[in-house]
Amino acid sequence: MIIASYILLALAIAWVVVYQRIPLWFTSLIVVAALGALTYSSYPAVGSGLIVLWVVFAVVAAPLNFPPLRRALITNTVFNVFRKLMPPVSDTEREALEAGTVWWEAEFFTGQPHWKRLLAMPAPSLSPDERAFLDGPVEDLCRMLDEWNIVHERGDLPPEVWAFIKSHKFFGMIIPKKYDGLEFSAQAHSEVVMKLASCSSTAAVTVMVPNSLGPAELLMHYGTDEQKNYYLPRLARGEEIPCFALTGPEAGSDASAMPDYGVVCRGTFDGKDDVLGVRLTWEKRYITLGPVATLLGLAFKLYDPDGLLGPQVERGITLALIPTDTPGVEIGRRHNPLNAAFQNGPNSGKDVFIPMEWLIGGPKYIGQGWRMLVERLAVGRGISLPALSVASGKMACRGTGAYARVRKQFKVPVGRFEGVEEALARIAGETYLMDAARQFTLVGLDAGEQPAVVSAIVKYQLTERMRRVVNDAMDVHGGSGICLGPRNLIGFGYQSLPISITVEGANILTRSLIIYGQGAVRCHPYLWQEMQAVADADTARGRRQFDRALFGHVGLFLSNMARGLWLGLTSARFAFLPVGGRARRYAQRLTRYSASFALISDVALLTLGGAVKRMEKISGRFADALSLFYLASATIKRFEDQGRPAEDEPLLAWACEDMLYRLEQALVGVLRNFPNRAAAFFACAFTFPLGTRARPPSDRLGHDVTRLLLEPSAARDRLTAGIFFSSDTSSALGRIEDALPKVIAAEAVERKLDHLAESQVAMARDGLIESTLAQGLLTAAEADLARTAHAARRAVIAVDDFAPQHFGAARLK
Repeated sequence: MIIASYILLALAIAWVVVYQRIPLWFTSLIVVAALGALTYSSYPAVGSGLIVLWVVFAVVAAPLNFPPLRRALITNTVFNVFRKLMPPVSDTEREALEAGTVWWEAEFFTGQPHWKRLLAMPAPSLSPDERAFLDGPVEDLCRMLDEWNIVHERGDLPPEVWAFIKSHKFFGMIIPKKYDGLEFSAQAHSEVVMKLASCSSTAAVTVMVPNSLGPAELLMHYGTDEQKNYYLPRLARGEEIPCFALTGPEAGSDASAMPDYGVVCRGTFDGKDDVLGVRLTWEKRYITLGPVATLLGLAFKLYDPDGLLGPQVERGITLALIPTDTPGVEIGRRHNPLNAAFQNGPNSGKDVFIPMEWLIGGPKYIGQGWRMLVERLAVGRGISLPALSVASGKMACRGTGAYARVRKQFKVPVGRFEGVEEALARIAGETYLMDAARQFTLVGLDAGEQPAVVSAIVKYQLTERMRRVVNDAMDVHGGSGICLGPRNLIGFGYQSLPISITVEGANILTRSLIIYGQGAVRCHPYLWQEMQAVADADTARGRRQFDRALFGHVGLFLSNMARGLWLGLTSARFAFLPVGGRARRYAQRLTRYSASFALISDVALLTLGGAVKRMEKISGRFADALSLFYLASATIKRFEDQGRPAEDEPLLAWACEDMLYRLEQALVGVLRNFPNRAAAFFACAFTFPLGTRARPPSDRLGHDVTRLLLEPSAARDRLTAGIFFSSDTSSALGRIEDALPKVIAAEAVERKLDHLAESQVAMARDGLIESTLAQGLLTAAEADLARTAHAARRAVIAVDDFAPQHFGAARLK
């Protein structure tokens, strides 16, 4: 009985030890002390039992605490098994895996997120120069933009807009000041794109591309001094319009299939003979700014069959900068991406000779093109597309929320109908979390991080959520949303939805292959170390590295078993975190799901090995869980950074409850579809011991969120901050903003008129106002309120129409 009691006590201590992640050597000392105390207090009464305990401890502890013995008895065997399980990694895959840095997303793989680290990160901010640029040139540019004219009449930005963009260095936001650029932060870059996108997606795309993945970004990090000194000032001043050509007919996401090639040779260039250079042949498409570019960035495979650079023939993917007036370059034709007006088109070249000096970075960077691209793609992808997505969400919140208050059906604002309320709650909640993720990501980028996984998360999640938001907004606007014209607030955004979702990696691929496929390797505390050790298998150093990583991995696995069970049984209510207020409970639940995710992920990696990346549905659900953890963390940080405003609590609650519900469903989806049912049962027992508990946002919460969109408030202003506002009632949003306070001010009079209308002869609203005023049933002040509100409402609900000749002329263009 005594021995049994001590065994139970030992198990309890072991559980605490693994839960708290106490180091192995310290754990061994605790066990020695406990056994010593037991021996001293119980010997000789239970001597034989003590001898067994000491022997068992010695057999287990000796190899675990002495690495040479541990490697001989355990590690070498596991090493050989692991090497067989590890999938083959191509050169392009390895370069993608090694690109960028690991940031907050890695916390989810630990099972124990460090919330203090999250809260210690700085809040988003802008410098005085950046704020002045947003309040000055960006505002001025927005006033110049008429998207209807740009898209449906010109098919391009007006010449004066192009000139303004160039002269105010919109193409030089990322270029350092020493090269005559603006040297803006990622935060400022995003704010500029977001504000422009709120009034013209054409202008936003035109500005964002030169500041994203393109010649300037690549030159800044890899260019030679001569290339930087010549091109960067010209790019900053708009003297050069850049584009970058990567995608081709035969190679989109699969860069290794790129057929475009260059051959090292000698040729004639600029009147000189026997110049060492490259003869290029390529065919590219979908190249934004390509039709008007003066400077073409090009990715191709380089070959050296004559050994002019050395014995190696295949030199790998290489990058070059080519002026588009170079003989042999074919450029200028345009694609028509869903009637969007931004410049996009194909280009090609055959036997185009360029000198070696035109390779980005010179000969030093030959063959490193794919690494260069994936390293820099993470930065641009984390800024531009999220900015476009959030702009759409904020416009929907501001415009559609007000429209739902202004527009009436059955004498009631349509925003009061519960069906519409559901859509409005989704619009507001999704926008709140999208903007939180956007700004949180920018904090990391401005701190010098290059989070490749995070950039894939925000690209995928925010463009998909933009799709949901704009679809919901379209449902609320109804007929006025589908009839294009200058008055249409939502139609342009609806048309261009698939463009953002398609570019820089289609969302299906991003979700099913990239987020978890790259995240599991790079973000896991030990997996990447284990893979690198296997790659270094023939050295003693590699074996030692694998040994350390393996036993760290085992400790993590045991810890997450203990944590997952305890946090699942208690719903993490006893998890002590530095988060306070309304957000605390959500952080606790995220901590619980972190332990669950980490354990289920390890079970999948252990039982499926490299097959995980081929099981795209399983990988996609893991990607959903990882993404939702990141977005929910960002949402909590936003709420904390803004001082926990009470008005915003419904937005925080709706966003977090929706994400926690979806996160739990993603993990349950993995377990239900896991091919190894015994492993799934094991993981489920430790992660969901009481079953599923998360629920989607309640109807009451949705009602509270919707109220924030239906009338002016500080919460509404915070939610939609950063988009372009104009008091000009000739713009769609300007008319809605003008109508909202007028309609609210007249609501009491409107109800009175609705009641009086029951006893009047049927007549139009303006006639009813005059009739009831003449009868003394309305005061002059009430009549003025009613007239003003009626006129404003009519202006908002009016829909554009055109003469038949308009369509004929449009077809002839």
